Amino acid sequence: MPSRTSRARRIGPLTPHLFTPSAERPVRIKCHRLTPDQFVVPHAHDWAQFAFSTTGVTRLTTACGSYIVPPSRALWIPPGVEHAVTVLSETDLMTLYLHQPAGRCGPQVPRAEEALWRQCRVLEVSDLLRALVMAMDARPDDLARPRQIDREQQAREARLNAVALDELRRARPVKLGVDLPADPRLRALCEAVLDDPTRHATLEAWARDTGASPRTVARLFQQELGTSFGQWRQQVLLAKAVAMAAHKHPMKRIAADLGYASASAFTAMVKRSVGMPPARFFGSAL
Repeated sequence: MPSRTSRARRIGPLTPHLFTPSAERPVRIKCHRLTPDQFVVPHAHDWAQFAFSTTGVTRLTTACGSYIVPPSRALWIPPGVEHAVTVLSETDLMTLYLHQPAGRCGPQVPRAEEALWRQCRVLEVSDLLRALVMAMDARPDDLARPRQIDREQQAREARLNAVALDELRRARPVKLGVDLPADPRLRALCEAVLDDPTRHATLEAWARDTGASPRTVARLFQQELGTSFGQWRQQVLLAKAVAMAAHKHPMKRIAADLGYASASAFTAMVKRSVGMPPARFFGSAL
């Protein structure tokens, strides 16, 4: 069965060179509309990236994980990390590009905190941070005729940047990523589950699709990801639930569409995964 990615129109990384951050302008903002027939091919930047949507839902995929990004959440991507964007619904994607001095990583954090920012992180987006991003200058550079910014504009930009970086440092991390393996056989199975997580409910059925034995697939999950297939698929279903909640689907429908026998069974899964009931986990942020 063709995946969503294989059916989508593949496009490049959308002119990031026109928004390159620098020591003089350490935070740049880019906004663009994406549609479900588009797939942004794998690419990387020399700078850090903080991406969220004002409307719609996207899935960002790296070599080691897949992350659902609804309007309430954002993904931090360190410099040099290759990532691709799958558009799950029509999306207005906002991207902050952050200049990173040589050898440093993070939104101007102390060195003791840098280890947390050297990996992809799903973060909550506060109302203040969202408002600050919307107030920033999102115009691209004109390489043929560099645009001059007067002192008043520079001062305003510096103030907005300072508060935005402070909000970013304070953003609460959310356990909403799905680990992906390096083994190509298991990677293909995992990507098929990400595209259509409810096609099968059991490891045996998914293994048949790949031509491997259930025992082999179970062993690969433990070796590559340190977890069972059931635990891994549960994270996929949770990510799918977040995407559905972003589209305002009621909890009963989400539970039924994800194959749960009852809303209470779905609630129990969410509690086990994130330590809070769905109404709080989805309602407080979506």
